[in-house]
Amino acid sequence: MTVLTVTSENGNQLRRRLKKCSKDLCSVKTVKKRLPITEWLPEYNLTKLIQDIIAGITVGLTAIPQGIAYAVVAGLSPEYGLYAGLMGGFVYLFLGSCKDITVGPTAIMSTMVSKYVSGYSADFAVLAAFLSGLVELGMGIMHLGFLVEFISMPVITGFTTAAALQIAAGQLKSIFGLDGKSGNYFSESLYNFVINFKSMKVWDPILGFLTIGILLVLKNIGQGCSRTDGLTKQLRWFVSLARNAVVVITGMIVAYILKVSTGSEPLILIGDIGSGLPKIEPPPFSTTVGNETYTFSDMMSVLGPQSIVLPLVAILESVAIAKAFAGGKPVDATQEMMALGMCNIVGSFTKSMPITGSFTRTAINNASGVQTPAGGVFTGFLILLALSLLTSTFYFIPKASLAGLIITAMFSMIDFDIFGRLWRNSKIELFLLLITMAFSLLIGLEYGIIAGIVVNAAILLYSVSRPSVKITTKLCEKGEYLSICLPDKLSYCAAEHVRRKALQAAQNARNAAIIIDGSNVKKMDSTVASNLMSVIQDLDKTGRKVMFLNFSNSIVNLCLDINPKYTDRFVIASNSEDILIKP
Repeated sequence: MTVLTVTSENGNQLRRRLKKCSKDLCSVKTVKKRLPITEWLPEYNLTKLIQDIIAGITVGLTAIPQGIAYAVVAGLSPEYGLYAGLMGGFVYLFLGSCKDITVGPTAIMSTMVSKYVSGYSADFAVLAAFLSGLVELGMGIMHLGFLVEFISMPVITGFTTAAALQIAAGQLKSIFGLDGKSGNYFSESLYNFVINFKSMKVWDPILGFLTIGILLVLKNIGQGCSRTDGLTKQLRWFVSLARNAVVVITGMIVAYILKVSTGSEPLILIGDIGSGLPKIEPPPFSTTVGNETYTFSDMMSVLGPQSIVLPLVAILESVAIAKAFAGGKPVDATQEMMALGMCNIVGSFTKSMPITGSFTRTAINNASGVQTPAGGVFTGFLILLALSLLTSTFYFIPKASLAGLIITAMFSMIDFDIFGRLWRNSKIELFLLLITMAFSLLIGLEYGIIAGIVVNAAILLYSVSRPSVKITTKLCEKGEYLSICLPDKLSYCAAEHVRRKALQAAQNARNAAIIIDGSNVKKMDSTVASNLMSVIQDLDKTGRKVMFLNFSNSIVNLCLDINPKYTDRFVIASNSEDILIKP
């Protein structure tokens, strides 16, 4: 009868919890939190619409050439870069919590995807987008947004710096018009550059470095200008923001003129790209490469376990950008995970490669005065227009122009100041940064960020296992005594360290009284408590007596529960000298 009653009570508790969860899930507060559009849409007006249209079109002028460039970086046909920028804005409209973020292809994600495309097909990139989206969405549903806080700034900086160098090195082939492959790794790209240097063309490096120069000039002429200034400054501001489109269009004009005047194509061009909108269909769970058919399990083997880094890097990029443009407001990392996951899942149905937040386009979006996530919709419409009407024009885009665009964009990814700052203030963090860079450049970006996280965790664990124990020898009227001051938190991995320090200090000060000061201790686990009790036993055997000063009641109870006969060793006093005892 008792068992039935307990079972019935447990069942009632479970039903109450499920009812409460269902009620919370369907509450207005939860809906507003998980569908941010419900908060800003009721206050939407014509003024905000006009500002969003201006921002969306301005971002689109950068998104189109960048999308094409990043598709080339990923080893895909150029139209895949436009596919990747197509659906993000429409999905983020409903789920995005940051008005400034633009979701689409990025240099880092494209570089990481390239190894799965090289030697295989675009289907692997599309499947990677779908799987990344599932991981991101799952992490969001499980409220795992806090995990991004475990990746430190030196690891992020080392990773992004290595990515920038790797991406720039991969563009050497295009900017110099070289034969052969560009390479999937930094060292491989440099090696291929050296052995193929004799195949350098004439026009490609001229146009490539001219592109870099124009981009730097256009960036500078826009400084100090805004959309609300006079006509001249407004024009400078707009040209500066649209500089990527300007240099690509300039390159197209140069390529067309050279072809007409010479009857040949002295510049290496993008060439024909797929026209029209992508066919809406499920992501590929099997594919054929050459004459070989790959099942889903075969494709998963190609992607490998290291591909789990793709969604993690995407989340890291997006959340970091959201924090940078949040203006001090809190960022819901869990919501951003869910939004990014849905962007990748929906995008995979339109042949998108993995996408995330773009820092460059987000900065342009912010500078353009975007008011809501609706700005991304107008960027999407501009990409739709480009896919429908302009694909034949893209034939004349020189690869050297895209290479110059990508290399220039990489400059902003490198934080040069941090190297000197860490050298002066924290050499261990500099070491962590360099380790991340080294693994990223020599082995691959996926392994680089994993190595950085592992080394960072090892350093953190070492610091936790070796806390600072302040040991001082003092003199007073009653004689000499040894004060061992413990830190505020002590975990099991520090237990032996604390015990060893106490015994060593007691051995070195043979005639001094011993006081272990717990005034600062706020948290201690049972392993540390057990070791402290063993310190009493060890010192008692040598005729030395130790006292414990100002430990909290909870810690005292924990220690006495291990060995209750040492009740007299725990005292509360305002002055250490008041409890001095003869050794």
